[in-house]
Amino acid sequence: MIPFGLLSPVTGEALHHDTPHSLREGKRGPRWPVVDGIPYLRVGRDGLVGEVLGHLDKGAPGHALELLLSDQDDWWTGPKADPAALRDLVRERTDISLREVCARLGWGRVGDYFVHRWTDPTYLAGLALLEAHWNNPPCAFELACGIGHYLRELHRRGVRVSGGDVVFAKLWVARHWVCGQGPQLVCFDAASPHWPIDQAPVDLAMCHDAFYFLPDKARILDSLRKMAGEDGWLALSHVHNSARPGFSAGHAVSCAEIEELCPDGLVYDDDELTRALVAARAPVPAAPSALDHAEAFSVVCGPGMRPAPRPLVDGLTLPPEGARLRLNPLYRPDPAGSYAIAWPSERYRDEYAPRATYPLHSEGPETLVMTTDTIDRARIREFVDLPERW
Repeated sequence: MIPFGLLSPVTGEALHHDTPHSLREGKRGPRWPVVDGIPYLRVGRDGLVGEVLGHLDKGAPGHALELLLSDQDDWWTGPKADPAALRDLVRERTDISLREVCARLGWGRVGDYFVHRWTDPTYLAGLALLEAHWNNPPCAFELACGIGHYLRELHRRGVRVSGGDVVFAKLWVARHWVCGQGPQLVCFDAASPHWPIDQAPVDLAMCHDAFYFLPDKARILDSLRKMAGEDGWLALSHVHNSARPGFSAGHAVSCAEIEELCPDGLVYDDDELTRALVAARAPVPAAPSALDHAEAFSVVCGPGMRPAPRPLVDGLTLPPEGARLRLNPLYRPDPAGSYAIAWPSERYRDEYAPRATYPLHSEGPETLVMTTDTIDRARIREFVDLPERW
């Protein structure tokens, strides 16, 4: 796939490779590091950028990678990653699982969220939102893409995808454990003076389960609209409702604010999207004023969207035909000889158990193949299409 051009997050001018491991604006402009093919373009990290470039210029990419893997976003309240664990991770990265890499990065409950994301109801709501208005976009960009759950689904369906996130380690995990080499990944902050993805219009701009974290929502939404251009569309899923207590930090929004931000949008209760997926029907949008009860909103807007939701019977919400499905990894053997849910933490249980789509008990094999006979068990995520190195 041909990558998007990159711009300086400070000036908005075009960047070019001055070495295989760095980007520069013009002949004497500031340099930015590129590690494992992922540009690091965060502003306000001048000291870190200089240190990383120093290691790269001396031919020590492992040390540069360790430094970037320890960088976090401003919302992080957990402990810093252990330097010894990061050294071991960089050395042993080809031999460990996604679960192990999340543990060595010290992600804690965020790691639980990432490794079980394929079965959580907020992820399914995002897939349902996309499929309900799907129009086969050739090109898509996701802001705050995390470790690439949505990028994986779009990329293997032939969409040219690019993703940005403020945490380099998440993009690095996406590259090696979830998405592979296909998607273009860029580390940058949405609050940068300029977004570094060259804003030649994309067909679909997305932000899933992260828009509520961003403080200047009107400015960021404007940037997403510019990316989508005059013919594209936007999808924002799981935007927390300020009228409801939630489990995450961030800047939740009200029904009135959603309506003001997206006057041209179709707005959904996140739970309605998940229910529609399980029932294989079209989700039903609602007036924002009628959604004060919702825990979170999801919105599609923009001139290029499919104007009426379609039934969720194929496409993004289901694994591809022939995919090897594994029993939902939340299941553990129980004394009765079947399987029961073992939640990774009380917080995870409290957040997701009330809306989980899979049954609390399961019987049957540990693997299946995705066919018309197994479609129902895949739809409810009793069986899951996980990455090979999960």
